[in-house]
Amino acid sequence: MKLNPLQIAGYPAPARLAIFVLALLCLWVPFAGPIYAIVSDSNLTSILTMVILYGEFILLVRWWGRHVYQQPHLLRSYGLQLTRQNAREILRGLAIGFFSLLAIFALQGMLGWLVWKTPDISLPKIILEGLIVSLGIGFAEELLFRGWLLDELQRDYTPTASLWADATLFALLHFIKPAAEMLRTLPVFPSLLVLGLALVWAKRSRSGRLGLPAGLHAGLVWGYYIINVGQIARYSGKVPEWLTGIDRNPLAGITGLLFLGTLAFFMWRASSDLKPQM
Repeated sequence: MKLNPLQIAGYPAPARLAIFVLALLCLWVPFAGPIYAIVSDSNLTSILTMVILYGEFILLVRWWGRHVYQQPHLLRSYGLQLTRQNAREILRGLAIGFFSLLAIFALQGMLGWLVWKTPDISLPKIILEGLIVSLGIGFAEELLFRGWLLDELQRDYTPTASLWADATLFALLHFIKPAAEMLRTLPVFPSLLVLGLALVWAKRSRSGRLGLPAGLHAGLVWGYYIINVGQIARYSGKVPEWLTGIDRNPLAGITGLLFLGTLAFFMWRASSDLKPQM
């Protein structure tokens, strides 16, 4: 029995999500399998397979829009708009995320929880590399979670239910790891959940455009990349990791959670007078 794509639109959200993910895996595995088998460099393997995955994701979304929802510009409805306004919001979000992350480190430094070091490698190189990596991650994850996933949820559920479902799935999918590692890094989960909420509110505060959440996400990653890869800070060990952040990630501790909570509060306030993009 041949499945009519138009019928998929009438399925409940969990079924639509499952069909989409299964279709994406069927497209991705034939390309990713040989790469994993042939390429020995794990970093190169990861880059190649992720580029292919997101390229196929965008192609599948375009097909999904035309044939399932009869919406030829589905990516645009996700908030992916090539406008000056969206570009300005990306830059604004990038600055907010970047300086928020640096503020966490600065506070921990003033409290004596870490000490600053001179980087062993070229700092300008790390800054540029971090910017490129962070923009790629911010764009890809926001298109996935605050674009496709949020859109599918909002078709069936209320704005509040969609908000919490999107943020919870965002946190859970970043938390897929062995059981022992999940228990060790459990303090990361609340931070991921609050970040997910903040990013949905950021999108809604801009009438559904993705620029601000993509910039915020990228800015947080950029700041962490510079500090971590550049190795310009070392924790003193005066306080436990659950306070400063598990695995030197400041967002994975109480301090980071408080900062993210503050960020989420301001994003909520900014979105409170606007209706979410449906």
